Amino acid sequence: MTTPGPLLETRIGDLVLKNPVMTASGTFAYGAEFAPYVDLNDLGAVVVKGISLEPRQGNPPPRTAETPCGMVNAIGLENVGLERFLADKLPYLRRFDVPVVVNVLGRQVDDYVRLAGALSEAGGVSAIELNVSCPNVKSGGQTFGVDPEAVNALVAAVRPAASIPLWVKLTPLVTDIVIIGRAAQEAGADAVCVGNTFPAMAIDVHRRKPKLGNVVGGLSGPAIRPIMVRLCWLLARSLDIPVIGIGGVMCADDALEYLLAGARAVQVGTANFVDPRTTVSIVEGLRKYLAEQGVGRVDEIVGQLRLE
Repeated sequence: MTTPGPLLETRIGDLVLKNPVMTASGTFAYGAEFAPYVDLNDLGAVVVKGISLEPRQGNPPPRTAETPCGMVNAIGLENVGLERFLADKLPYLRRFDVPVVVNVLGRQVDDYVRLAGALSEAGGVSAIELNVSCPNVKSGGQTFGVDPEAVNALVAAVRPAASIPLWVKLTPLVTDIVIIGRAAQEAGADAVCVGNTFPAMAIDVHRRKPKLGNVVGGLSGPAIRPIMVRLCWLLARSLDIPVIGIGGVMCADDALEYLLAGARAVQVGTANFVDPRTTVSIVEGLRKYLAEQGVGRVDEIVGQLRLE
């Protein structure tokens, strides 16, 4: 008789995940691109790249550049738009037994409302993640994310249109992220995700030119993880809704930092560019850690940071 291993199942509000490891928007395309390397059924959830009402061409290349302990990117939120996503991308994802989370972006409140309504009615979408924090474009959601009143108004407007769980992806570029998180919670968000990248740039000294076609981009990867773990810890101890940790998760120990800080799940981003199988490796690493620690359920370690 086989002894059952530790239970990795976790819950983000009403949404149950097989395990706490998701992909991060913008780093896993629409899922199909990674299917040759990863069985999508093994993931906690697939978070697809940001979707806007209309297609976006994105920024000029080069769009990514490696930096010490991370990378800078300026994709410019390139995406196929809502209509093509529903017609061409979502049907493929419906084949899998994995929650699909759609990150959405807009230039005004009504854009988010229309996106949330259409995705809620489409079938096959398990949650909506509001992008209020992307630093890579000159317009879009950034202005919402730095203002608690704007975040509150946006979430309050989208909430009635979203019949499925509504998550808010916060920007770390604020003085007090707890105030922003509370604004989202009070307006009806089911969870908050922390967070997006930090504005940055890299220069090719031989060519004396920026390494990115957009000149500036967003810094991600292990370089920002300690900052994001702290923000996650601050939010988790202050909010009643679940917190999802994002930033520099490269291995199981990195994911465990977020879980111990209070996150109920993590999203893996930059690591997908290093090894497309990082997500499943992290799932196995979590299972091994729990077994070694004699812990039966992953939820038992959430927020169990020892301060004494």
